[in-house]
Amino acid sequence: MTGLQVIRLDHVSFQLKEKHDFEWLKCLGEVFCVFDEQDSGNICFGIEKGGVKKFVKYAGAKTVEYSGKPEDAIARLKRSISLYENLNHPHLVNLIECFDVENGYVSVFEWVNGECLHSPGAFPPPHKYNHPDSPFYRFKQLPVEYRLESIKRIFEFHAHVEKMNYVAVDFYDGSILYDFKNHMTKICDIDLYMEKPFKNNMGRLWGSSRFMSPEEFKLGAEIDEKTNVFNMGSIAFGLLGGERDHSFLKWDAGQELYEVALKAVEEDRSLRYSSVEELLIAWSSFSGN
Repeated sequence: MTGLQVIRLDHVSFQLKEKHDFEWLKCLGEVFCVFDEQDSGNICFGIEKGGVKKFVKYAGAKTVEYSGKPEDAIARLKRSISLYENLNHPHLVNLIECFDVENGYVSVFEWVNGECLHSPGAFPPPHKYNHPDSPFYRFKQLPVEYRLESIKRIFEFHAHVEKMNYVAVDFYDGSILYDFKNHMTKICDIDLYMEKPFKNNMGRLWGSSRFMSPEEFKLGAEIDEKTNVFNMGSIAFGLLGGERDHSFLKWDAGQELYEVALKAVEEDRSLRYSSVEELLIAWSSFSGN
């Protein structure tokens, strides 16, 4: 791609499709890292001020991977604020503040000492799966009990999402932050979650096809608890098995949990668990936590 503009802020540099004013960032602190791989239209920064780190998400710039309009990205980011407020939970990143700037919109979160399990810029496939520095690869080398605890937290948060009358949209391994030092899991990027009732109004919804149910590809289909059960089962196969390969040979956590995960990813909705809460109960009865 030609004609890209190099932007330099403090200790980082990145590219945009055109120049953009980031003067507003100076009052928040010093930029020490940038996350510019998203196709959502957002660009994110790690900033530090007075020894306190924060995570800044911004919409308004023409990022390299985004093909849409900046104003649409701004609208989505503004809409997401109520999601972080309504779905506030110990396993979710904590929103601190949000505000308009001249050419965009900003949301600021507490900094999490974790690594994203999906980093396509640094570790695109196949490196994601086999490079010793890849967060996903390192996670898959952890003892099963650590991975089971991580999955439990993911299920617990989405049972909470259900109870609050929402459904997950675009939840995938890029929404999972893992702290390898303290073995803690946090969930981020719930910007596209929807309040029920919600129907598929796109044909192919936002998300990674590695974790999406059949109804997320069908225009007019109901997106509900059973959709999220499929999503959670797919995540379990991603973190404990062969991702799209649902064979027992690639599964690390025993026959009982394998059967639970397999029921969750049934193509036929009527054969799945009725809710993430029901899935969590079945999962907990065999996981030992």
